Amino acid sequence: MAVGSTIGSGIFRVPSSVAADIGSVGAVALAWIIGAIVALFGALTLAELATMYPRSGGVYVFIREAFGPVPAFLFGWTELVVIRPSALGAIAMIFAEYLGNFVPLTDVATRMVAALAIIGLCAANIRSVDWGALVENATTGAKVIALAGLALVAFLFANRGEGALAQPVSVRPASWGGFGVALIAVLWAYDGWADLTFMSGEVKDPGRIMPRALLGGALVVAAVYLIVNAAYLHVLPLETMSQSKLVAADTATRIFGAAGAGIVSALVMLSTFGTLNASVMTGPRILYAMADDGLFFRPIAAVHPRWRTPWASIALCGALGVAYVSIQTFEQLADAFILGIWPFYALAVAAVFVMRRRRPQAARPYRTPAYPVVPLVFLAASLALIVNALLQQPWDSLIGIFRPGTPMFGFGIILLGVPVHYLWRWRRARLEPAR
Repeated sequence: MAVGSTIGSGIFRVPSSVAADIGSVGAVALAWIIGAIVALFGALTLAELATMYPRSGGVYVFIREAFGPVPAFLFGWTELVVIRPSALGAIAMIFAEYLGNFVPLTDVATRMVAALAIIGLCAANIRSVDWGALVENATTGAKVIALAGLALVAFLFANRGEGALAQPVSVRPASWGGFGVALIAVLWAYDGWADLTFMSGEVKDPGRIMPRALLGGALVVAAVYLIVNAAYLHVLPLETMSQSKLVAADTATRIFGAAGAGIVSALVMLSTFGTLNASVMTGPRILYAMADDGLFFRPIAAVHPRWRTPWASIALCGALGVAYVSIQTFEQLADAFILGIWPFYALAVAAVFVMRRRRPQAARPYRTPAYPVVPLVFLAASLALIVNALLQQPWDSLIGIFRPGTPMFGFGIILLGVPVHYLWRWRRARLEPAR
């Protein structure tokens, strides 16, 4: 789950934009290494909280315990109306678009295939956690092996001397502001490292399993990403890579010829299908936890009497994902997702400081190593990314809060959640009898 929810479409799309923003081979490598460190440090920190609070909802639970119901509600609210539907829709759209390389599809047919993929995986995960786990184990193992194989073939059979790695390497980017913008895209590719915490309440022996899974997953993803990026740079000149819309397909085409595009299309379909399944498995647990806390409609906390799965929250997320697929493009879906979730990752990591001070004697089967350096590095990186986005595009950042299809629109949705929360509390006070 930790690996499968992270390795999706990012490694096939992000490297080209990173190369374009940075313009230096060494700096490209540095950006992917920094992204790996940030994701690893986030996982190292959340592992402590996951062993303290092994409950469904993960990040939602950590924020609630440390900062109270309002920030927790805002996370759940943003997850409901932006993060999860956008994630499901964006991933499903990529799956359907690459299917179009094998079977001609119109725009309407592409959206229908994306919707059917969401519906089918929601049905499988409602029917059984084991069914979802089976799909995840199979697709994750296959795509890791396939990506590693693609990288190996690139190093063995590509013409030497043509790629960017054959040229002088510099770690100085074209601009450090551009480096910061590129790092946001890198961290989007690494996103998914926290998703396993959403299922903490359904993990056997979480005190032992959660730290191993979170840390092991982050390390595997980092290794795969670094190896695959090295393969891209070995095969393609940096200028070609920065202009490529399908960098993985272009790399494979140079090695295998015209058949390379088909190979990569199949690999992308496999990868996105597994990530879509992981998103269906993890995200609905947040809405379940909210409803169980009384911060959302109680029926959404329903557990199927026979299959023991949170069927109502899964069905709701699936319905919203299908709706988003019907009305938005991939770019709008991805942009809405990127900066919507990152402030909450920072809050969840900051929760470790609050809980260390508030509950110093609480049982902690696992403790964050090198505390407080590890969480502080993560928080500093998160703050730098958000501030850099504001500095690089101040006008777009301001008006983007109110304009759908921009990364900053997520912040507008978060702010809208504040009055929604108090309206919800007022509604509960009116409906519930006085005690």
